[in-house]
Amino acid sequence: MKSFCSKAPFIFLIFLVITNCLFSEAQKCRPSGRIIGKKPPPGQCNTENDSDCCKEGKAYTTYECSPPVTSHTKATLTLNSFEKGGDGGSPSECDNKYHSDDTPVVALSTGWFNNKSRCLNNITISANGRSVVAMVVDECDSRKGCDEDHDYQPPCNNNIVDASKAVWEALGVPHDQWGEIEITWLDA
Repeated sequence: MKSFCSKAPFIFLIFLVITNCLFSEAQKCRPSGRIIGKKPPPGQCNTENDSDCCKEGKAYTTYECSPPVTSHTKATLTLNSFEKGGDGGSPSECDNKYHSDDTPVVALSTGWFNNKSRCLNNITISANGRSVVAMVVDECDSRKGCDEDHDYQPPCNNNIVDASKAVWEALGVPHDQWGEIEITWLDA
């Protein structure tokens, strides 16, 4: 009995480490597949806001999930136009409308978009010592891309908050730094 009791704390510690590792593994969002890029037809990929166009033969990673949402979810803020003719392509997924670049609106990666569960709800985005409230109006598709529906752009990463110019301005980011910055966000 004495031998087991002296080893019990050690065994318990090992149990905690293994449990924590398994829990951490379960929280990770792993790639779900790949898309092979096709060359966009002439004039079919809008490069406004430095948007990427798919490259012929390049493999692009896809995701069905996004990292867990917390009170300070880390993400990458990207720039997107939600206006007709903008690099966002089609009307927004949530309301089938275009939105002014002067309105604080965003598209979320597929996992965070969560089958439209955040549609027309607000999120609070923080960066650069400031915060802004923006409405979720679209999905930044992490599962599909390189086709007409996605303006021949690659799939989004799984941690993207794709934002209108109004969001960038509200965060006070200098125009020459617009394009991609690290942020945190939470449901408002």
